[in-house]
Amino acid sequence: MAKQKPRTLSGFMELLPERQIQFDQMVALLRQIYSLYSFTPLDTPIIEASEVLLAKAGGETEKQIYRFAKGDNDLSLRFDLTVPLAKYVALHYAQLSFPFRRFQIGKVYRGERAQRGRFREFYQADIDVIGDGTLDIVNEAEIPAIIYHTFTTLGLRRFQIRVNNRKILNGFYAMLGLSERSGDIMRTVDKLDKIGSEKVAQLLTEGDTGITQEQAQDILKFITIKGSQEEVLHSLTAYCNRNSTFDQGLDELNSVVKYLSAFGVPQEQFVVDLTIARGLDYYTGSVYETIMLDHPEIGSICSGGRYDNLAKYYTDKQLPGVGISIGLTRLFYVLQEQGYLNDQLPTAPADVLILPMTDDLTSAISFATLLREGGVRAQLYTENKKFKQKMSYADKLNIPYVVFLGEDEIIQNTISVKNMASGEQRTLPVAEAAGFIQNSLQLRQEVPPIQEPER
Repeated sequence: MAKQKPRTLSGFMELLPERQIQFDQMVALLRQIYSLYSFTPLDTPIIEASEVLLAKAGGETEKQIYRFAKGDNDLSLRFDLTVPLAKYVALHYAQLSFPFRRFQIGKVYRGERAQRGRFREFYQADIDVIGDGTLDIVNEAEIPAIIYHTFTTLGLRRFQIRVNNRKILNGFYAMLGLSERSGDIMRTVDKLDKIGSEKVAQLLTEGDTGITQEQAQDILKFITIKGSQEEVLHSLTAYCNRNSTFDQGLDELNSVVKYLSAFGVPQEQFVVDLTIARGLDYYTGSVYETIMLDHPEIGSICSGGRYDNLAKYYTDKQLPGVGISIGLTRLFYVLQEQGYLNDQLPTAPADVLILPMTDDLTSAISFATLLREGGVRAQLYTENKKFKQKMSYADKLNIPYVVFLGEDEIIQNTISVKNMASGEQRTLPVAEAAGFIQNSLQLRQEVPPIQEPER
């Protein structure tokens, strides 16, 4: 039988061990941060019944979904983590306590055209707060505060969280009598950074949007309000008392900005941006996008917002929520491509490599067990290789310590420990050696997964 040439499908990412460890450490930090804010972990099936998964979807989503039959069952791979959350909350409503705070980090699948930085299989990292009937505005401020905490802990500094409120946009377009065309207008306005205000004005007055020149200028004047948070909010007061939805949105935005500062988010890390709209048929309140200031061309690396009814396709209960999603695989790819991954991050699979120098492995096994009981990751190397090859193995994997156990050490109940970074070697009693290694590992500086290039 002819051998198959090994290959990985386009749009699917495989990492070498060092990069996989870095990716996993990022995931571990996310779990730690989300837990700090009292989010509970959730895992839902990758495969769902198609009618459940596609209850609210259609059009392009249905075209991109991985769908297949198994016997009489029509099944699909999940394409995001929000729809499975909606099903989960509707199904387990009676057993859950509200507000229900969950985080989920898992793979999703989309059969779209694979291209640079876009994947068919990728990890998403989501957090959501779901209310029962109502949900307090403070949650809409806490979510971007978690974005700030997350990225600073990962090591990112040059980023900005852009905040808006959909009620402000909906109310403004209602003032102009353009509610029915607001979706087309917002899609056009979304191109502002790419094509400029003159081209946006032209598009607004042409084609399906078809608004007047005066309305187009009013829109551009509104969405390009700039300045500090206080300056933008003050400018928006000029539009008050003309539409109740607008007024409510401005009150909510004022609260979010005030609470963000109380949550410890520096003023320079977030900005009110009236061009941010997000999912036009989904988000109903606060909306967020996060960009890397040195790479705005990448687009949002974390986005989300407030929605009125998470599970309306599965239950009559009103379940409002607010949440965000990080496309973790894409973010990792971008960080790697732009040189942001910290090469100082320890990626060794073991803290200690134990090299037995005798045929009897009892002492080496006992010492490995002692180390592991103390929380030290230990690997026994028992392959029949030359000494130089064994040391090269430790060096290639960046294992910080190598332990030698020969006849002399066994007789004297000692251990020889070599620091691979400094080259220093010392012989210690077994009990002291274990403690020495533990203390030395604790003194190693913990570094974040991301290190921004010098500017």
